[in-house]
Amino acid sequence: MWLTKLNPEQREAVQATHGPVLILAGAGTGKTRVITHRIAFLLQKGVMPHNILAVTFTNKAAREMQERVRKLLPKDKKKSDPSSEARPNKPTICTFHSFCVRVLRRYIDKLGYKRNFVIYDQSDQLGTIRKLTSDWSKSNINIKPAEWLGFLSRLRNTSSLESLGLDAATIRLAERLMTRYETALKACNAVDFDDLIILTLKLFNEHPEVLKSCREMYRYVMVDEYQDTNGKQFQLIHALTSEHRNLCVVGDDDQSIYGWRGAEIANLLNLEDHFPEVRVVKLEQNYRSTSIILDAANAVIRHNPLRKDKTLWSQKGKGPLIRLMAFESDEAEADAIVEEIEVQRMSSKIPWKDQSILFRTNLQARPIETALRKGKVKYRLVGSQSYFDRREVKDVLAYLRVMLNPDDDISLLRIANVPARGLSAKTMQTLLQISQDRRTSVYAVMRHTDVQEQLHNAARKSVQSFLQFMDETRAFLSGESTDSISGWAREFLEQTGYFIDLKHSEKDPKAAENRLQSATELLSSIDELTSKMVNTSGGEKLTHFLEEISLDQDRFKNEDEQTDEVTMITMHSCKGLEFPHVHVVGMEQGLLPHTRSVEEGTMDEERRLFYVAITRAMESLTISHCETRKKYGQITSCEPSRFLTELPAECVEVVDGVFQRPATKESGAAMFDALKASLDF
Repeated sequence: MWLTKLNPEQREAVQATHGPVLILAGAGTGKTRVITHRIAFLLQKGVMPHNILAVTFTNKAAREMQERVRKLLPKDKKKSDPSSEARPNKPTICTFHSFCVRVLRRYIDKLGYKRNFVIYDQSDQLGTIRKLTSDWSKSNINIKPAEWLGFLSRLRNTSSLESLGLDAATIRLAERLMTRYETALKACNAVDFDDLIILTLKLFNEHPEVLKSCREMYRYVMVDEYQDTNGKQFQLIHALTSEHRNLCVVGDDDQSIYGWRGAEIANLLNLEDHFPEVRVVKLEQNYRSTSIILDAANAVIRHNPLRKDKTLWSQKGKGPLIRLMAFESDEAEADAIVEEIEVQRMSSKIPWKDQSILFRTNLQARPIETALRKGKVKYRLVGSQSYFDRREVKDVLAYLRVMLNPDDDISLLRIANVPARGLSAKTMQTLLQISQDRRTSVYAVMRHTDVQEQLHNAARKSVQSFLQFMDETRAFLSGESTDSISGWAREFLEQTGYFIDLKHSEKDPKAAENRLQSATELLSSIDELTSKMVNTSGGEKLTHFLEEISLDQDRFKNEDEQTDEVTMITMHSCKGLEFPHVHVVGMEQGLLPHTRSVEEGTMDEERRLFYVAITRAMESLTISHCETRKKYGQITSCEPSRFLTELPAECVEVVDGVFQRPATKESGAAMFDALKASLDF
C-alpha cells in the first residue's frame, strides 16, 4: 500500500482524520504528498468524495493535487456514484475564491445580485476607482488609484487602516470611497476578489440555512498554506468547521511572508485558542536540500522569537559550503553571477534551467538582465507582462463580459467605441454621469428614452444602433445551443470591424499579426474550456469560461518548463519553488531587511523571507552583497545585511568576488569575523 512509502511523521499526518489537526510542514518536507495521500486515505475509509473540501491558494497547486489524488485511487474509486448525479464524484480541491464562487453562483440572489455576476480583476477595479475619484483631482488629493485600491482591500478585510499610518482625513476618504465603490460594483452586478469571500461570509451570517447546507456538504475540510490566510479566510474556515471540528490545516509559520497583504500568522500560531484539542504533527525531514543549506536556514530562523519550533534535516548529504561574495557595485555583482553561470555550464554541464537568481525588489533585476543579455544567456523574468494585460485580450474579454452582463460598466466603457461607432468619449461621459446620478448602470440609462432625447441626433442614432447590435448578438446566449461559442464571438467581432481595426492599429505588420494571434488564441480557448458542457445554454458556457479565466489565469501562461533558461524571480514569488542552484543577490541593509521593517515592526517577516530564499536551493547556494548600488540613477553606499551575521561560520565559504575564487581559510575567516563585527546589532 502507498502508506508504506511515507515516513513515520507523514504517515501519522495522513491517518489523523478526525478532529482538528495542525500539520507543521517545513520547507521541502513533502506537504503536497501528505495532503493528497490524506484525501485518498479518507476516500478509502469510506468518506464520500463530495464530503471532502481541500482549499489551496493557487490554481496550479489545486490542479496538481487533483491529478495526484486521481493517480492514487483505484479505478473503481474514480467512477461516479450512481446514487446521486447531483453530487460531485470527486473531492472539491480548489482555491478560496473558487470555493466562494461555487457558493455564490447558487445563493447570491439572496443578497440582491443576479447569479450571472462578473468578477472584476485588478484592472477593472482600478477603472472603477478612477471613475469614482475623477472629481477628487481638483481637491489636491494626490493618492493614486492603486493606493486607494490597497487601502480599500485592507479596510474591507481587516476593518482598519491604523497599521498603515494614514491621517484621519485620508481614512475618512477611504471609508467614503469604500461605500461608493461597493455601490458601484453592485449596480454593475460585479464582484471583486475580496467580495467573493466577504459576500460568502455575509451569506453565512444572514442566511443560516446556506451555512448549514455547506457544513453538511463539507464534513472534512483541509487548508493548505494556512500561515497565509487572512482574517476573512479564517472566519470562513471557522464557520464551516466549528461544529464538526474535522479541520486539517497544513502550514509553516517560518514561511509566513505575506503580512503586507493581510496574511495573519496568528491564525496558525494561535490555532489552539479556537481548537484546544488540536493534534500537532511536525514534518521536519527535508527532501530538497543538502544538510549545509538546512543548517544555515535553521540557524537564521531561530532568531525569530515567536514561532513553532522545528528543525529541518536531510539525508541528501552535507553538500558544498554556501558561497558568500562581496562586490564593488551591482553591475559587478551581475557580471560575476552571469560569468559563474556560464563557467558552470561549460565545465560542469549545468544547464541554464537549473540556475535561479533571487532578489528582493524588481528594481534589482535591471543590471542582471543587462549582464545576461550581454552574455547571450537565455532567461525568463517571472512576473513580467501577463497575457491578460495585452490590449487586444482585454478588448475581447470586455466584449464577452458585456454580452453576458451589459450592466458591467467598466467593460462597456472599454468597448463602446472600439472600433469607432459614434459613441465618443463626451457621449459616454454624459451617460456615465447620468448613471451615477440615477444609481444604475450605463447600459440601463442608454435604454431610457428620456436619456436618448438629451443626446444630439448623431449620438442618439449611435446609441440606438449599439443597443440593436447588443440585442441581436445576445440572443444567442439565451437558448440551448450546440454551436461554437468561439464561432459566435468571432462572427460578432468581425461584424463590428474589430479585427480590421486591430490590424490597422499597428504600423509594424508583425506586431499587428501578434495582436490578431493573441485575440484568436483567446477565442479558441473558449471551446476548449466548455467542450464537456452539454445540454447547456450559450450563456452558461460563457459564464463558465469567464469564471475560469478570472480565477485561473495561470493556465493560460505559455511557459514551457523544459525551456533551457535562467529563472529570475523575487523572493516573495519563489515560495513553493525549488532550483538546483540558487543565487541570492542584494543582501544589504535597506533591501533585506527592508528600510521600513524597523519602523513597521516586521523584522521577523524579513528574516522569514531570507529563510524562504535559502530553502529554495537544492544543491548549491551563493549569497552576495554590494558596496554600492545604483538607484534611480544615483549611486548609493550599501551595508551588508544584518542577517548575514546569523549564518553559521561553519556553513559559509567567503569568496573573493573580484577573482571568483575562495579566499584563504585565514583571510576568509577574518572577512567573516569583520562582517559580524561591523554589523553588531
